Amino acid sequence: MSLYASDFSLVKKIVLMGNPNVGKSVVFSRLTGANVIVSNYPGTTVDFFRGKIKIEGETHEIIDAPGTYSLQPSNRAEEVAKKLLKEADIVINVVDATNLERNLYLTLQILEEDIPVIVALNLWDETKHLGIDIDVETLEKELGVPVVPTVALTGEGVKKLVERIGEARKIGIKLSEEETWAKIGEIVKKVEKISHRHHTWRDLLSEITIKPATGIPIAIAILILSLLIVRFIGEGISNLMNPLFDFYLSILQNLSDRIGDNIIREIFIGQLIDGKVSFEESLGMLSTGIYVPFGIVLPYIIAFYTILSILEDTGYLPRLATLTDNIFHRLGMHGYGIITVFLGLGCNVPGAMASRNLESKKQRFISATLLAIAVPCMAQTAMIFGILGKYGMKYVAIVFLTLGILYLIVGIILNKIVKGESPEIFIEIPPYRKPDFVSILKKLWMRVKWFLKDAIPWLFWEY
Repeated sequence: MSLYASDFSLVKKIVLMGNPNVGKSVVFSRLTGANVIVSNYPGTTVDFFRGKIKIEGETHEIIDAPGTYSLQPSNRAEEVAKKLLKEADIVINVVDATNLERNLYLTLQILEEDIPVIVALNLWDETKHLGIDIDVETLEKELGVPVVPTVALTGEGVKKLVERIGEARKIGIKLSEEETWAKIGEIVKKVEKISHRHHTWRDLLSEITIKPATGIPIAIAILILSLLIVRFIGEGISNLMNPLFDFYLSILQNLSDRIGDNIIREIFIGQLIDGKVSFEESLGMLSTGIYVPFGIVLPYIIAFYTILSILEDTGYLPRLATLTDNIFHRLGMHGYGIITVFLGLGCNVPGAMASRNLESKKQRFISATLLAIAVPCMAQTAMIFGILGKYGMKYVAIVFLTLGILYLIVGIILNKIVKGESPEIFIEIPPYRKPDFVSILKKLWMRVKWFLKDAIPWLFWEY
């Protein structure tokens, strides 16, 4: 990989910039692997991802900035993106090759800054499906910076992107708003050709899942199916772990007999139930304290985040947010509120963190309150299935239906009594894409690692 050694004598900060839903986070994942840190930008509630990349034997910091449509911020996330841009030594501008005209607006704004830039022309494979032909060499000449076609899901072009980072160049153009759009029109006319193509099954799927008449029944079916799959996978993993916990239980029973009846056993083993150690009832650090997070919660956490990653990577979640926008407006939020609910069903902590991306204080307060009152996390869901499942699924359904009704009623009340604004939703609807197995595993590992590192210690603290 050819890089300018003099430019990298010190650790550089490489920032990924791009519109929302252009595959920027997948590019980031390809460049960094699974060793990623979530950071909170000072003075804000906005999180961004940081990782490391090794180039020519030197390690550099790489940052996945929040998605933004322009450098004139309209929300907190875009403000953070602009601040991160100012701190960058090099910018990798990730562009959606299927929406070149819209994406080039941000590209030209970035090129006005005094920062070396390289463009990753992502979703390159999608251009073939859509009948779009882009002359990459001409685009590179027009922009004046390196342009590398990439398919982040498969890794195609990512190696070449890294190899050409050292070729990133400063342009420093200064254009008015009118000149910017004129320049975009000129570039697109020169580099892009669109040919006729037949309507595909993905086009049909995209249409029926976004129109309310068909999209809402499909959304309900997907959510129910997701819950059933989570239950199936979670129970399967739990059953696989049962022999291990049976062996562990015998060790605890032997340890309990050796320790005898004293305060040490009360703390570490807990109370004996009919003379035996019980994972569910003993409430000791080494009994219930180990079994609940690892034997009950962890299997369902793995199952839930697997399904969530699939829905994220296919591009379905933005459609779900759009479909539910009208409902959530009645609750004082907008369609993005469904994302906080979906995350909260896995764990309330990431659900609460996601609510911080809602624009107004009123929206964030209502989202967090409803999350605490009526959205069961996966640990609670596992207990619901464990207690009521043996009596039939109708009793489980009654619990979730009651919680759903409670969510709606309390939300309507809070919308009326909590003062503040509820801005409209502005969200990009990406095309459906085939999820990448490796990317799903990486995201799953990151989320499970967070659970093991940050959530489980609090469980032990309670004991």
